[in-house]
Amino acid sequence: MELLEVKNLSKHYKGFDLKDITFSLPKGYIMGYVGANGSGKTTTLNLITGILKPGEGETYIGGLSRKEDIVAYRNKIGYVGDESFFPENFKIKHIKNIWKDFYPTFSEEKFIGFVKGWGLPENKMLKDFSRGMKVMLMFASVLSRETELLVLDEATNGLDPVMRKEILKLMQEYVMDGERSVIFSTHILSDLEQIADYIYFIHEGKTVLYDAKDELTESFLLVKGESAKIPPALKKELIGLEENAYGFEAILPSDQAALLGSAFLFEKPTIDQIVIHYIMSAGNQARTK
Repeated sequence: MELLEVKNLSKHYKGFDLKDITFSLPKGYIMGYVGANGSGKTTTLNLITGILKPGEGETYIGGLSRKEDIVAYRNKIGYVGDESFFPENFKIKHIKNIWKDFYPTFSEEKFIGFVKGWGLPENKMLKDFSRGMKVMLMFASVLSRETELLVLDEATNGLDPVMRKEILKLMQEYVMDGERSVIFSTHILSDLEQIADYIYFIHEGKTVLYDAKDELTESFLLVKGESAKIPPALKKELIGLEENAYGFEAILPSDQAALLGSAFLFEKPTIDQIVIHYIMSAGNQARTK
């Protein structure tokens, strides 16, 4: 059963358009939402959380639309971004007291359990917290509520590997009951290699790729070789061709593998490599116009 449904989302800004974003995310799964800076990732996530209103389209969580009941809709969501949403002069006790009054499902016991388990300083103001501490405090606050969808917008940016590993573990535990899901925007695509079930790739406000992660990586080949040996038929199909003094690298749809012959090396690409070469391809096209 689908937990999150996004149907034809569009939003217009001066100089930027988000166009017809459509996807669904089943219960119990994690989606990586990826793209270059300015591609529309945060706009999409803000539309899903209800921070922004769409120009067109609608979103549903567990069958409930934002328009039907915005309060009930937002209560289904736990959100963590790349900046703390708590006032800098707050201490942990202030957050606990406000959260228990604001969210009916907030558990003080769970919250304090996370705070103590992660060694967060209870007597310091947030302005004296490290970035990692602030991120973990945001996770403590959302994971202490009963939510159905966790929305993460660059939440792991700037964190050390140990902290990132802890957050990835939290995401996997969150979906383990098969009833909840995560949508995760990040530039650290190696994280998605570990935990994502689906990948949605957006560029300049438009959908580029959307598939199960394993299906996506099977759909392409990473090709390397001598630039001078690339025949015209192959060059036409290569995506994000990057040439240097040692040769070239590009990705190729797997169904075009017959064009390779024996002159080139190829292997299964990572999500990172697929995304980078697609972004390079878009840049190359823009430069040739």
